[in-house]
Amino acid sequence: MEKIRGRVWIFGDNVDTDVITPGVYVSAPMEEMKKHVLEALNPEFPVKVKAGDIIVAGKNFGCGSSRETAPDAIKALGVGAVIAESFARIFFRNAISIGLPVLPCPGASGAFREGEEAEVDVSGAKVTNLSANKILQGQPLAKEILDILSRGGTLSLLKAMAEAAPRANEQESEERRA
Repeated sequence: MEKIRGRVWIFGDNVDTDVITPGVYVSAPMEEMKKHVLEALNPEFPVKVKAGDIIVAGKNFGCGSSRETAPDAIKALGVGAVIAESFARIFFRNAISIGLPVLPCPGASGAFREGEEAEVDVSGAKVTNLSANKILQGQPLAKEILDILSRGGTLSLLKAMAEAAPRANEQESEERRA
């Protein structure tokens, strides 16, 4: 998986899914919904975030309901990765499922200031504050999770596996005939 570089956006502890994607917009088309991502905490975020930017947050990011729109909208905005002290389990699972890189990283919330530049090596579980030349060790992700992320999410991984299955079956048949 490639390293992700971008501007840092800072958010605190216990950022819940209703703050990430407010309930009044969950039925709206994604183009409308993403205009309101995290706006209650930082009204500039949905307007000024750029592709590849990185969210750095405190503990329990994505808590609350199992709202799948939360990671979907973050990814739709082009956020390159979400780094947090810890994640709510369901948010973490939903983010991995759609291929949004998330990495638990103790100490991350105090290691950055808004607007600094970061580099995230998800495979190596390293987070670097390029502005302050500081390297943090994140919690390594399981190989299976890295495989899902490298394929762009569960659906993409399953499609690749389905496409590979007929070829594998053909090769197996040819080997039996030989």
